Amino acid sequence: MNNVFRPYLDKFVVVFIDDIVIYFKTKEEHAKHLRLVLKTLEEHKLYAKFKKCEFWLEKVHFLGHLVTKETVSMDLAKVEAILNWPEPTCVTEVQGFLGMARYYKKICRRIF
Repeated sequence: MNNVFRPYLDKFVVVFIDDIVIYFKTKEEHAKHLRLVLKTLEEHKLYAKFKKCEFWLEKVHFLGHLVTKETVSMDLAKVEAILNWPEPTCVTEVQGFLGMARYYKKICRRIF
């Protein structure tokens, strides 16, 4: 998906595996970007399941974050899960926690 949308990445599209987020400043801009994304999918013979599509949203939950036109913040459920994370009792559990922390650090760098 990253190769398919390379010309648009970080301009108005974010892709994570099979999730595509199109962001915009105005509704006119969103309509234009949406047409480009749908045309690109069609050109590459890729299809979206209509029942999984949502359009014209004011806020989106994406990769454990809440994205609005004003801010990007962590989803409160994810924050609570991290705060309530049980204290690691072995090396494997420490590695699991560090892996999760690295993941969020990497994702936050891409989004911000």
